[in-house]
Amino acid sequence: MCAAYPRNVTAHEETVKTTPRPRPCVSCPYRRSVASGIWHEDEYAKLPRYDAETFAQPPAVFMCHQGDAHVCSGWLGHADPSQLLAVRIGILDGSLDPACAEYETDVPLFSSGAEAAAHGAREIESPSPEAIATIDKVTRARSLTSDPVS
Repeated sequence: MCAAYPRNVTAHEETVKTTPRPRPCVSCPYRRSVASGIWHEDEYAKLPRYDAETFAQPPAVFMCHQGDAHVCSGWLGHADPSQLLAVRIGILDGSLDPACAEYETDVPLFSSGAEAAAHGAREIESPSPEAIATIDKVTRARSLTSDPVS
């Protein structure tokens, strides 16, 4: 990693599993089959930032919303992960498994963060029963981790 661009590694990041899940989670915001309105609007606002040219993308790895310290499989699989700045930095600094740059999935995903964000934000004010059930499931699952939903 270039010394001119130091990356602060938190204690949490030092214990992170640096691999994605085999498939994007059912609640993944990049997944085409996910209900709209599951995540907070701030979470959806992060997605389009990764659509920028590589040099203009956020340097932070997009982690799985399940709170279990996996890299988000939908984020890696929605486009060519080798073109994600955070993947390149993570591989160079040793915090990501190099296989992340070659991650692929057969799960249908939105083709961009902007498309995923538009879908996800559409029903934030009035989530469907399916979205509410997913929110409850994620909240319960995360309550069992060191990163519960607050």
